[in-house]
Amino acid sequence: MVISVSGKGGTGKTTLTALILRTLIKNSKKKILVVDADPATNLPDVLGININTTVGDAATKLKKEIEEGSLSPSIQKQDLLESRVYEALIETRDFDFLPMGRSEGEGCYCYVNSILTRILDVLTKNYDITLMDMEAGLEHLSRRTDRDVDIMIIITDPSKMGFETARRIKEVAEEVHINFKEIFLVGNKFNDSQLSFLKKKSEEIGIKFLGYLPYDENVATYNLDGKSLLNLPPDSPSVKAAEDIVRNAGLLRDEELYELLREK
Repeated sequence: MVISVSGKGGTGKTTLTALILRTLIKNSKKKILVVDADPATNLPDVLGININTTVGDAATKLKKEIEEGSLSPSIQKQDLLESRVYEALIETRDFDFLPMGRSEGEGCYCYVNSILTRILDVLTKNYDITLMDMEAGLEHLSRRTDRDVDIMIIITDPSKMGFETARRIKEVAEEVHINFKEIFLVGNKFNDSQLSFLKKKSEEIGIKFLGYLPYDENVATYNLDGKSLLNLPPDSPSVKAAEDIVRNAGLLRDEELYELLREK
């Protein structure tokens, strides 16, 4: 299963991705790959991960070598790039992490990206869940980097621009014929008094309402202190909200859901 988290910049995509990951780690035994597909590469900071290289670095290096003609004719370019992608893959006790990064320089990356797409398609099949923190806005949809996503989760803050971006993401996905099995809307920094408004807007846009993250002082403090959100206390409001979101999205098996509810 591939899960993609998208939305307008600054709405909390990275925070939601981290909270979903925390819930999956704590309440399931699934093999998880986390992909930071945002060129800003902020997810490692909130997960407490240090990265040395990215997939973008590998693509840039291969493109440069092709243009310079410095590769031996006997070298298989796909095998070379695949080995470099695996160098960027970080293995932790609870999940594997792949930072996409940004490709540097000018020129066409079409050939390199076509190789990279095939490698990533194979890689994701080795995991039960691939959780992707996408770049802000709509560009990733126009490039069809969401084509194999099972569940798209769009997050919005309490702003007209946030809801408008959610609506456009849904429209663009339909225009380029991306067929998600499920598409959900999640609110961030809403409160109970705004819940009915959030549900109404979700219905108007035509996206299923999944839940919302309330303001959480613990998240703000952890971000300021550079602490991993995976270590948030279990009684944090955002953690409890994320558990509901994961449950409502059907990301836990029945027995896992039973254990989660039993512990409450």
